[in-house]
Amino acid sequence: MTERIFEIDCVDAYNKLNGCETLHPLVTVVNHDNPMSSGLNHSRLNYGLYALFLKQGDGCSIRYGREKYDYQEGTVVSFKPGQAVEVEWDESRPMPPSRGLLFHPDLLYGTQLAQRIHGYTFFDYVQREALHLSEREQRMVVELFDRIEEELRHPIDRHSQTLITDAIGLLLDYCMRYYDRQFITRHKVNSDILSTFQQLLREYFEKGHPERNGLPTVAYFASKVCLSPNYFGDLISKETGTTAQRHIQDAVIDRSKQLLVDTRMSVSEIAYQLGFEYPQHFSRLFKSRTGMTPNEFRMTA
Repeated sequence: MTERIFEIDCVDAYNKLNGCETLHPLVTVVNHDNPMSSGLNHSRLNYGLYALFLKQGDGCSIRYGREKYDYQEGTVVSFKPGQAVEVEWDESRPMPPSRGLLFHPDLLYGTQLAQRIHGYTFFDYVQREALHLSEREQRMVVELFDRIEEELRHPIDRHSQTLITDAIGLLLDYCMRYYDRQFITRHKVNSDILSTFQQLLREYFEKGHPERNGLPTVAYFASKVCLSPNYFGDLISKETGTTAQRHIQDAVIDRSKQLLVDTRMSVSEIAYQLGFEYPQHFSRLFKSRTGMTPNEFRMTA
C-alpha cells in the first residue's frame, strides 16, 4: 500500500484529517475511538506541533526513523515540531482507542510554559522509550485531557491562554513524574546500561578513539546502547545523580592525570591525544575540575 504523507503544521490540519471540530486555532484534544475517526493508517505524519497521545488499547504500532515498535495499552508517546512518524494498525480489528493533545508552539509565546517547554526532555525520546502508565496514572492523564478540553469549549477570552497553558504544563509535569517512576522500576535494566556505558567509556580512550574521532559525546554512547541521547542522559542522571556529560569529563580528567604523571608528553600533545581541538580548552577544563593547571598538577604529582 502506498504510504500517504501528511504535513501537520497547524491544529486545524490535524482536526480536518480526523473529522474533528477545531475549538481553538492553536490547541486541540482529540479522541480516536473507532476506525472511521482517522485516515492515518499506513501514513507518515510530519509534525509542526507538539503532540502527546495516550493509547488505551493494543493492535497499533508506530515507526520512528527506521525502527518499528509496538504501541501497547496504557502508553504515552510524544512528538515535537520537526519530528516525523509512521502509523499503522491491523485493519481487521477496530482502531485502538486513544486520546491526544496537540498544540502549536505559538500557543506558548508570553507564557511561563514557553520557558519550561525544553525541560520536558521526553519530547526527544524515541518511541521504544514510551511512557507506560498504571491504571491510576492513566486516570490522571485522562482527567487532565478532560480539563483542557473543557477549557477549550469555553469562549476564548483574556484568561484562555494562561488557563490552557497552565493545564498543559501540569499534564507535562505529571508525565515527568511518571517517567521518573519508570526509571526507578527499570533499575535492573538501567544498571546494565550504566555498566555498558562505563565499559564503552574506558574502551574509547584505551583504543585511541579520541585522536581519530575527537572527544566522546553523549550521543555517541547513546547510539551504542540503542537509546536516544535525551533518554540516555536522563537514565544516567537518575541512576547516578550525575550527568552523562560529567561522566565523560571525569574519564577525560582521569586519563589526562595518568598521561601527565606517566609520560613526558607536553600538555598540548596530551590535549590532542584526548581529542581536544585546542589545548587551551583542555587546560581550562582541567583547572575547572582540579583547581590546578595541567603543569601545576604534574609538578605536584
